[in-house]
Amino acid sequence: MAAFFAFLHHLAAFALFAALVVQLINLRGALTLERARTLQVADMILGISAGALLVVGLLRVFYFEKGYYYYFHSHSFLTKFGLFIVLALLSIIPTREFLSWRTAVKAGQVPTVTQAKLKSVRSIVHYELVGVVLIILMAALMAKGI
Repeated sequence: MAAFFAFLHHLAAFALFAALVVQLINLRGALTLERARTLQVADMILGISAGALLVVGLLRVFYFEKGYYYYFHSHSFLTKFGLFIVLALLSIIPTREFLSWRTAVKAGQVPTVTQAKLKSVRSIVHYELVGVVLIILMAALMAKGI
């Protein structure tokens, strides 16, 4: 059972990373209706992946791995978990922007967004990707007991 939950955890992590990459790619250049739809779907996948990652990760901590005592005394784990929470809060900004496009997208129109706003959202997605890389580093350190 532990192996299955490890698989789910990794699957959710890769889906989350892929969704961020899709967002980054679609935030380049001019916003089109197709890109706006793709960004909304990618954001939904990102949210589902993050939720699954959190739930499965906590199940692994409390039930399927070394136990919560081990993890909550690991600086690498606490840093990893803290980064995850920071990234989750940071991701609220792009999500709110993409959700604000719903009416226009449903009407078949390109959302009206300033270039400055798109640049800001793109920067946040960059920060999220860097944060995910740092989380991966913390996971590797944690796995080695560092």
